[in-house]
Amino acid sequence: MGRAFIVLAAWIVLATPAVSQTRAASGRFEGWASAIIAADWRDGRGRPIQAFDNARRDLVKGFLDAGFPRATMVDYSLRPDAPQPATALTALDGLYEAAARGPAGCLLYFTSHGSRTAMVFGDAPPMTPDMMVNIVRRACGARPTVVIVSACYSGIFVNALAAPNRMVLTAASRERTSFGCGADETWPWFDGCVLEALPTATDFLALAAGARACVARKEAAHGVALPSDPQLFVGPDMQLRLPTLRFRTAGPGGGRPGS
Repeated sequence: MGRAFIVLAAWIVLATPAVSQTRAASGRFEGWASAIIAADWRDGRGRPIQAFDNARRDLVKGFLDAGFPRATMVDYSLRPDAPQPATALTALDGLYEAAARGPAGCLLYFTSHGSRTAMVFGDAPPMTPDMMVNIVRRACGARPTVVIVSACYSGIFVNALAAPNRMVLTAASRERTSFGCGADETWPWFDGCVLEALPTATDFLALAAGARACVARKEAAHGVALPSDPQLFVGPDMQLRLPTLRFRTAGPGGGRPGS
């Protein structure tokens, strides 16, 4: 009886780490909140386009496949003719509510038009860097946070958002435009490049590298004279944490399980 108990106890000790590692590997983003917001629906002349909403829809699928839980993910289109239209205020309220349910970390993704001073945010006043940092601070606090901004001149947000617990990836530098926001485009180029990189990226650092390489390749192919120059900031705390936040492993053929 005593010997059997010792053997059983030893088996439990040996087996437990493997079980824990399996659970950790399958749920790196458990408890993370995420919000994906298409904050404009027009081209440069004010005509309605689908590129931003296409990006929102497909980014939701891409990040779900990468391991982000749907229960703490929200996505919004700020176009007034959307099937379920949202105002800027309801989108922010939903973002805050999702963040309250996901205390482990934050992923915030905005796709829109931008200027040298602000980003279009529906029909609300344009979102300045000060406004965005207040939103991120309120929603995410000190938890690990990744903010991705796809817009012209989106590099204006990097300095305001820079913090030890954050990674910031933008579609362009503060002096440059980004491309692909026309009626004939499926997605803005940067968003399309994030979508291209997601299925095989192992983590956020690989995603950023893949998206930036894709943008450079696309711009070179189209003969862009002034490249958009996507920006990346990684705070010191996130430099240590990001390699442990691995996306769900790609399945055979490069697709993720369930994709």
